[in-house]
Amino acid sequence: MISRRYFLEQLAGAGATTALRPSFGDSAPTGLRDIAARRGIIYGCAAATYELKDAAFAKVLAQEAGILSAEYEMKRAALEPARGQYDFSGGDQLLAFARRNAMAFRGHTLVWHHSNPPWLIEALERSGPESLLTDYIADILHHYKGKVRSWDVVNEVIEPGDGRPDGLRNTLWLKRFGRDYIDMAFHAARQADPHALLVYNDWGCEWGAPQNDRFRAATLEFLGNALARGVPIQALGMQGHLSAFGTQVDQKKLASFLEAVRAMGLKILVTEHDVDDSGGPSDVAVRDRAVADASRRFLDVMLDNPATTSVLTWGLSDRFLDQPGWRDRLAGRYPRKLPLDSDYHRKPMWHAMAKSLRS
Repeated sequence: MISRRYFLEQLAGAGATTALRPSFGDSAPTGLRDIAARRGIIYGCAAATYELKDAAFAKVLAQEAGILSAEYEMKRAALEPARGQYDFSGGDQLLAFARRNAMAFRGHTLVWHHSNPPWLIEALERSGPESLLTDYIADILHHYKGKVRSWDVVNEVIEPGDGRPDGLRNTLWLKRFGRDYIDMAFHAARQADPHALLVYNDWGCEWGAPQNDRFRAATLEFLGNALARGVPIQALGMQGHLSAFGTQVDQKKLASFLEAVRAMGLKILVTEHDVDDSGGPSDVAVRDRAVADASRRFLDVMLDNPATTSVLTWGLSDRFLDQPGWRDRLAGRYPRKLPLDSDYHRKPMWHAMAKSLRS
């Protein structure tokens, strides 16, 4: 379901990859945050405190992003390294930066099967109490009450491949508390902060392969059943991790899925968007165009749905991405999956996102 607008713009822009790369040094450039705001959408990204030590990055981050998410410093392994002993320093630094620069802030993530401290894993394996879940959520949300726009309350609980009839992922939380842990988490979050937007966050609904069809069906069933039980889920977070040279987005399937989510009364957020360019050629221009095209196809559909309220990328600049293996380094293949390159220049992905936000 490629839109006519998208097709015509690709024809008009063919061969113009290198011309569309103004740097942050351009006079009075308009950032994605302002472009998005004109449409009533909020754009932002994830970041970490070590990135903010780079003054040039901090400047471009404040220009481009209207909402900030913690990349890792608000996951439980970082927040509660020892039982009952909290370290809010990383999250508080990111929040302070957001406030200084008139940015909103979102929390990521309260309940996940990864990034948990070893003591918690051991406690759950010893049949630890429900308070290991609910007290933690209450403590974190009380600390940030009134300061966080939205929370990823529960992250990535769906995995049809695990073989359960309900499609749930067989996590340490499920093994200890059963399906009820999801309900417990959302109710605890709602009680601790009545005003933050409570989000269920996952990936797997974006692409067009048969396994993604199963993932979409399981997600709709999960959301429908949870809402019927009175679980206070208010939004679906679509992570938006894509591939430039692998399985692509099926725009028709994605649009139909989003409409079903909207019909449930839920908001929709793009929470962690990036485009993996591995498997592509050494030619940077070719890879950049493929990344931009994948992003545009995805965001055109996401932003076409009136339930979509925000778009966040999982980072802003390629500078801070993990280094590739030695074979890719020898071939000159460094990852280019975010809107800005390692020198903070705007890439074709940035321009593709800007077009989607303007359209």
